[in-house]
Amino acid sequence: MEKVILNGNDLTLQEVVDVCRNHAEVGLSEDSKKAVLASRKIVDELVEEKAVVYGVTTGFGKFCNVVISEDQSKALQKNLIMTHAVGAGDPLPEDAARGMLLLRINNLAKGYSGIRIETLNTMIEMLNRGVTPVIPSKGSLGASGDLCPLSHMVLVMLGLGKAYYKGEVLPGAEAMKRAGIPTIELAAKEGLALNNGTQCMTAVGSLAVYDAIQLLKAADIACALNFEAQNGITDALEPRVHELRRHAGQAATARNLMRLLADSKNTTHQGELRVQDAYSLRCAPQIHGASKDAVDYVKEKVDIEINSVTDNPIIFPEDRSGISGGNFHGQPMALPFDFLKIAEAEIADVAECRIERLVNPAYSGLPAFLTNHGGVCSGFMIVQYTAAALVSENKVLAHPASVDSIPSSAGQEDHVSMGTIAARQAAEIGLNVRRVLAMDLMVACQGIDLRGNKGLGKGTQAAYDLVRKGCATLDEDRELYADINYCESILADGSLVRAVEQAIGGELEY
Repeated sequence: MEKVILNGNDLTLQEVVDVCRNHAEVGLSEDSKKAVLASRKIVDELVEEKAVVYGVTTGFGKFCNVVISEDQSKALQKNLIMTHAVGAGDPLPEDAARGMLLLRINNLAKGYSGIRIETLNTMIEMLNRGVTPVIPSKGSLGASGDLCPLSHMVLVMLGLGKAYYKGEVLPGAEAMKRAGIPTIELAAKEGLALNNGTQCMTAVGSLAVYDAIQLLKAADIACALNFEAQNGITDALEPRVHELRRHAGQAATARNLMRLLADSKNTTHQGELRVQDAYSLRCAPQIHGASKDAVDYVKEKVDIEINSVTDNPIIFPEDRSGISGGNFHGQPMALPFDFLKIAEAEIADVAECRIERLVNPAYSGLPAFLTNHGGVCSGFMIVQYTAAALVSENKVLAHPASVDSIPSSAGQEDHVSMGTIAARQAAEIGLNVRRVLAMDLMVACQGIDLRGNKGLGKGTQAAYDLVRKGCATLDEDRELYADINYCESILADGSLVRAVEQAIGGELEY
């Protein structure tokens, strides 16, 4: 895998995934090295001149009017990190913690933060050598940035805190020692340059967006299998229907379904068996498509944020100024991540509708709960219960975090975004959606078998074959959680989408 060269301007979502999950190495561009050195020179000059610059020669938050002497600057920066590292809850997943390092490096690489090149190189070495800080998931207000989780990230650089290294959780100093990375002492402005920004919410949210894109593809595959299982009417998928509305996601979903169902002998036209399908099939382009458009909007905001300067103060070398602004405020990401939550939740909602239509004999015309031995066997009865429970939980999680704000720092920071909560909830909803889609796949394949398979489409045949590789048709009752786990695994590792895309000769649209 190629090394990802960071310059603060053109990091992509795919590169974020490559570094966070596939351990691609990173490096700095030559232009970034020059910009970092130039901004650091300005900080050193401001300290020498005793200029009043927030967080450089003053305290933080409510203490912004307290002037700090040059000989106190190192203690100021270390104390900032130690006192702000007060997180709660389970640790973030390692990929998200790596994402925080990556996005912080990219933020600093633009050369507006006054960081020393040595400090930046320490972070790069941590990523490349696999030292990942243990970062509690809760405790950020999303403004002034992600102070608490980013401080936990920085602790390891100082030889404090804890870190993952080669499968172990170690004291920060020990992890750095084993990896051969010297710990550092922070200089003026560096603590604030490291912990003041949106990199926790954006790291978590970026990975959630990437996963949502994969789930949207998988949702189309599951829906297509349901068309097969329910003898769905394909007239509603015709391009001319969707050309009259012109929503991109809607049209893309209809095209996906038509490609997946090409050559199917199980689907029908209107009037052959019935005039209309229920909304969970007939309106799938509109439902899935709306979520696609929403996710596309959120991805656009993520693409901006991962290449932005979000700390404070910002150092402008051209006029040697340090301007205290508000780029750390998470509101531009809090609203999109709340939107992402809703878009994801709706995909599980409609998937559960499809499950219910198949297990309910009043709707499906199939044996109740998709078992030929109803009574002694329960079949897929409780699969629908679990899907319904996850969908209900998503409705709670989808409540917007960004509508709340609690003033902090004695009123100096009187509006906060709660964007990190939104990002974490989006990730959690994504896991629930994946589980529901796994059940949707399994139930649809059972419906196909009971209905009588006359011949599947190009894409649905590949999906069916992969599901059946690890999840046999249900005759007598058995432990179904293993089947669900298998179906979820082929969603999580991307093998379902890859198999289908290979069968149809191209990528599914999202």
